[in-house]
Amino acid sequence: MSAPTSPGEVPDLPEDSRPSGGPPYWQPGRQVWWRYWPRAVRPMTVVRDDADGLVAWLAPETPVLRSVLADGRDLRAIPVGPARFTMPRAVRRDVWRGTGILKVAPTGVPWSVWLFWDADGTFRNWYVNLEQVHVRDDHSVYTRDHVLDVVVHPDRTVARKDEDELAAAVDAGRFSADQAASFEAHAHEVERLVARWGRPFCDGWEDWRPDPGWPVGTLPPGSAATF
Repeated sequence: MSAPTSPGEVPDLPEDSRPSGGPPYWQPGRQVWWRYWPRAVRPMTVVRDDADGLVAWLAPETPVLRSVLADGRDLRAIPVGPARFTMPRAVRRDVWRGTGILKVAPTGVPWSVWLFWDADGTFRNWYVNLEQVHVRDDHSVYTRDHVLDVVVHPDRTVARKDEDELAAAVDAGRFSADQAASFEAHAHEVERLVARWGRPFCDGWEDWRPDPGWPVGTLPPGSAATF
């Protein structure tokens, strides 16, 4: 695993990683690390893992590693523009705030579907995070964020999110124009999936609740933060 040589460069994924969707599968209740390569780490609990995909839970107050600016500020402290993708970055140890997220990662697709609830348990929305097709090793699932997202409301209306950030990422050289066009095509695929109410939207995950006996996840041994 090599380190980035410039702020916009991302190293290759681990050589021992394999495509998700094939055995051996992780058992429900097992802790795994969901990694947004190369920096962010989210400890999560497996809900289901099989040929159809991985479903995992990020509990409130879970310790996480997240990417920040080199001076420790949040990335969104920089206005949307190329600088957001070119300024040097660091890694901060933090905790996940909010009511938790259920992530559904269907096998072989370049996105994961996140489910959010309000504090009173009311389902809020699905959030489709466009990202690289998932791979894994024995303990972690790996992907890379593709900036563009799709929000799906309970009434099945959809809205794209962060189109301006994707344009800035192209201007910064983080992605090529062809890559951005492919991400937009993926967003359109998601919108078509919602229109026919396909999986995982029709699977009833909005009624799911975590096992109260599950412990909060922990970061990998030796996890280091520079902030």
